[in-house]
Amino acid sequence: MLTMPESNLISVPGARALLRLENVTKVYGSGETEVKALAGVSLEIAEGEYCAIMGPSGSGKSTAMNMLGCLDRPTTGAYFLDGDNVAHLSEQELAVVRNRKIGFVFQQFHLLPQLTALENVMLPMIYGGIPAKERQERAVHALAQVGLSNRLYNRPNQLSGGQQQRVAIARAIVNHPILLLADEPTGALDTRTTQEILHIFQELNQDGMTVVMVTHEPEVARQTRRIIWFQDGKVSNDHLRPEDLGSIL
Repeated sequence: MLTMPESNLISVPGARALLRLENVTKVYGSGETEVKALAGVSLEIAEGEYCAIMGPSGSGKSTAMNMLGCLDRPTTGAYFLDGDNVAHLSEQELAVVRNRKIGFVFQQFHLLPQLTALENVMLPMIYGGIPAKERQERAVHALAQVGLSNRLYNRPNQLSGGQQQRVAIARAIVNHPILLLADEPTGALDTRTTQEILHIFQELNQDGMTVVMVTHEPEVARQTRRIIWFQDGKVSNDHLRPEDLGSIL
């Protein structure tokens, strides 16, 4: 098991920083309606880490996740992803970064109901310009990775919630992203299915994928290797060990 450092150091020995936020702020509105969702966040996550982001409602964790996923841009500050400052890229450039480098898993599965599991997983590759034969081969492999080789041609309404989330994970990893972002991925699942999904995340991380997950569930966060705690738009603790989580709950 990895030993977590107590200071803001990279926690995977020898790994480079994959994500780095530098004094990032995010402000919505102006004047009396101004809301500062992020208030000077600096954070570093190394290649190969498995992290949970936690904090009370309104703490800034979801805004931070949107920032890490290039779904939003900082008002001020810098965001380095894979060595490049992506904070001020155009919308089109950000879309390319998301398609090539980031996989997303959400609480709601966001599968297209008229498509089969295989067709849903192939979608990101269509946007990425991957040839049809390769799309199918990679989608079949991704579904096999999450244990759904026997469900390729089922539509979402023919799948359980856990199976739908597995399809969503396969879709997220089919473009071989360098980063997997999961936003409350077990929020709609029962306890047994939650463990099955977390086991998939653990296996992906063991294979070298960087995984960052927002969750409000302590038992889910404890199965990651590092917990980042947000409070009032700031990071109040960036290296909580899973066994120390009880001290701030």
